[in-house]
Amino acid sequence: MKILIAHSRYRAGAPSGENRVVDSEAAALAAAGQDVTLFQRHSDEIAGWPLTRKAALPALSVYNPAVRRELTDLLGRERPDVVHVHNTFPMLSASVLEACRDAAVPVVATMHNYRLACASGDFFRDGQPCHACADGSVGAALRHGCYRGSRAATVPVATALLASRRSWRELVSAYVFISVSQRDLLAGVGLPSERVFVKDNFVASPPVTAAGTTEGRGHLVSSLGRLDAAKGVPLLMAAWDHFRRANPRSPLRLAIAGDGPLMGRVRDWATGHGSVDVLGHLSRPEATALIARSLAVVVPSAWEETFGLVAVEAMAGGVAPIVPDRGSFPDLVTDGVDGALFRPGEARDLAGLLADVDRAPERFVALGTRGRRTHAARFGQHTNIERLLGIYRYAIEHPAVGTPAPALASGARP
Repeated sequence: MKILIAHSRYRAGAPSGENRVVDSEAAALAAAGQDVTLFQRHSDEIAGWPLTRKAALPALSVYNPAVRRELTDLLGRERPDVVHVHNTFPMLSASVLEACRDAAVPVVATMHNYRLACASGDFFRDGQPCHACADGSVGAALRHGCYRGSRAATVPVATALLASRRSWRELVSAYVFISVSQRDLLAGVGLPSERVFVKDNFVASPPVTAAGTTEGRGHLVSSLGRLDAAKGVPLLMAAWDHFRRANPRSPLRLAIAGDGPLMGRVRDWATGHGSVDVLGHLSRPEATALIARSLAVVVPSAWEETFGLVAVEAMAGGVAPIVPDRGSFPDLVTDGVDGALFRPGEARDLAGLLADVDRAPERFVALGTRGRRTHAARFGQHTNIERLLGIYRYAIEHPAVGTPAPALASGARP
């Protein structure tokens, strides 16, 4: 099958699970013998733009005619069987859907966040999950300035949501949600249900996985991700405070990897804890090595994650994830089988699990071993890619109502 992948990438070096998923999936498709072409734009490009072009970015995020022309030319040369669209904000816009329509190429779109309904993309405001715009309205987003905390910055994002909604409803042949909870939370957007699929993200196994014993591991828990409120950094710090007060002599250590707006706060807090290491941004090999030497990986997210990528990466490495009982996590992790769940927002409940790791590390090693089995059965390459190819075949056989029957496509090859 000839596949073109369209993706607007976040800046290099930023903690972007979405970029990792797209790269892993493209590589797995190629390894499975599929013909893969990438059409990507990088947010890094914006820094080099002249001021006049930067000023036009909000309008380009609504509709980008240059991207439409470039993709139209590429579709004419490559003649793919299907286009797989990932993130379109801010570099591509819904103009990619129109280019595919004009070329009569069916579109499969993976929804990595909540941006079809939510200006900030995460259904999270003022430290709590927020569903004010889940019905498709944008009034609350405009009132609260949900995009980057700015009403002015939110206006073009909200405009893009409204302007492109018909294209998203009519020009996509198959929608891929990455969890059941995400699909249900976005039901108010009104996508045609017969074209909606749920498929886990593909998460590759690391080259070196943790052993099924405590040997080679530190008496350590780790947390990896962006240091902001939505990722639950304040909750993690509060839970560690509770744990240390109750267990002042514990040798358990916490390693925090990542960067973000709360880095200064985290560093200041950590200076009062000799048991905490703040590592900053890590490369993927460094992050994999940190996971491998941990007894558990804590994912303290405060928002309703569409797919708990770090949790599944921990499972792939044979390490138990500790996650909140909200969003996608209850579907990914079975409490007491391949990981542990805590009550969302409850620092004391999370602290109790940290105490369990401290007192019974062998139990968490066993959870990690079973987590690796879960990963192999559910998130491994063969299962995931076969599922994706089946969705591609559906899209080719059932083009969206706004897409003409293929005239130039090369014809799907199994």
